[in-house]
Amino acid sequence: MRVLITGVAGFLGSHLADRFLRDGHEVVGIDNFLTGRPENIAHLTGHPRFSFLRHNVSEFTYVAGPLDGVLHFASPASPVDYLELPIQTLKVGSLGTHNALGVALAKGARFLLASTSEVYGDPLVHPQPESYWGNVNPIGPRGCYDEAKRFAEAMTMAYHRAQGVDTRIVRIFNTYGPRMRPGDGRVVSNFIVQALRGEALTVYGDGSQTRSFCFVSDEVEGIYRLFHSGETQPVNIGNPDEFTVRQLAELVIAMTGSSSTITSLPLPADDPKVRQPDIARARAVLGWGPTVPLREGLAATIDYFRGLTGSARLQPPT
Repeated sequence: MRVLITGVAGFLGSHLADRFLRDGHEVVGIDNFLTGRPENIAHLTGHPRFSFLRHNVSEFTYVAGPLDGVLHFASPASPVDYLELPIQTLKVGSLGTHNALGVALAKGARFLLASTSEVYGDPLVHPQPESYWGNVNPIGPRGCYDEAKRFAEAMTMAYHRAQGVDTRIVRIFNTYGPRMRPGDGRVVSNFIVQALRGEALTVYGDGSQTRSFCFVSDEVEGIYRLFHSGETQPVNIGNPDEFTVRQLAELVIAMTGSSSTITSLPLPADDPKVRQPDIARARAVLGWGPTVPLREGLAATIDYFRGLTGSARLQPPT
């Protein structure tokens, strides 16, 4: 197969490219490096089945040659990024999705949308099944990301129904692992970097809010299986093991051997109080479930960030 991956230099996009290449496929990657990092795909330089276009998918997008798949992963995806870049986030979720779907339609290619558990907002149903419509504040600070992804899902289904595009939608829950960006605002990377610096780990609120953490290799395997499946309805891909944020902070301190303490900051507006995927559909349709326990995944992620300790990216801000 020959597939296009938008956002290929991002955390998930780069791992997904590796997965397709490992199975012998050809990958065309697009990224404008707004939040993606060139070093995430540096190892693919010169790869005979990988090519790269530096491009903003929110603008008209053209890819030469045939394509069998379009996987749309371009978007700021962490609170720090989408709160700083709300307009770009809305544009890539709307215009970017429209352009990527247009490429899929023109090429007769299968389309996969990277959606998110954020479409459930601050959920009133727990755990969250795909049938739940969510509890999202459209005018809150997080609305730029939540509503961009909800709109992207609606557009994807419109192209599926009206234009006959073969579509897939994955709702991605909290994912972590190597190639996360230091300081990207996600809780796992924040805690690990703070612990390795010996800084206090910042917990918002009392830390009783819950999250479910899926290691990147598990997440990518689920996405890969969904792409190759016949399932056109949204599918949750995440780890249903639920932890409080304070439990995660304590575990990171213990595993890094850090002398860091835990400090509390006010809870951000609309921050979800609980987050846990119902993965019954993924198990039934894809035969997929996570295999990497939190301690094992954290160990690999901590090792990755330790490797960055000597670089300027992990030094305390001046």
